Amino acid sequence: MKTKITALFILCLLTSAFLWNFNDLSALKGEMHSADTLIYPQEKHFKNMQMLTNGGENAEAYFSFDGSKIIFQATGEYECDQIFIMNPDGSGKHLVSTGKGRTTCSYFYPDGKSILYASTHLGGDMCPQKPDHSKGYVWALYSDYDIFKADLDGSNPVKLTDVKGYDAEATVSPKGDKIIFTSTRNGDIDLYS
Repeated sequence: MKTKITALFILCLLTSAFLWNFNDLSALKGEMHSADTLIYPQEKHFKNMQMLTNGGENAEAYFSFDGSKIIFQATGEYECDQIFIMNPDGSGKHLVSTGKGRTTCSYFYPDGKSILYASTHLGGDMCPQKPDHSKGYVWALYSDYDIFKADLDGSNPVKLTDVKGYDAEATVSPKGDKIIFTSTRNGDIDLYS
């Protein structure tokens, strides 16, 4: 009888421990998947997180130097990535690239009057063939990518690179007097300024 009581007591302890752990894990899972909860609650920069875009693929967003605009690439109504500008609250979204080819890697100039982006539109209006993602993430180095500078509204695009090969991923120096970018102009992927 003493053995049965001991076994029953141990079974009750194990069941209680399991249920306590299960409930604890369920709460933790709910916490981690909640849209308004952070994994690291002490993070100050993400306290008021909100979704700014919806639909399509939206990526590579950057603030203007004065913080009044956001530039980013997106699909959605376009088959290929295009460059858009919007307000920091997500309103006022408008196209600033040509709407042709594939565009990526956009950035503001510090003066707030110009933008920079890479595009394949001079190689053709259609999207370049998508890379094979069967073995994981692939960033295609399309040889038609060139870097363009345009007015803030997307008008007057000027081609800045004129060498065969991939030219993209440009950013502008804080003074606006230099850009650094990625290129395959020497047969290997390297940084240029």
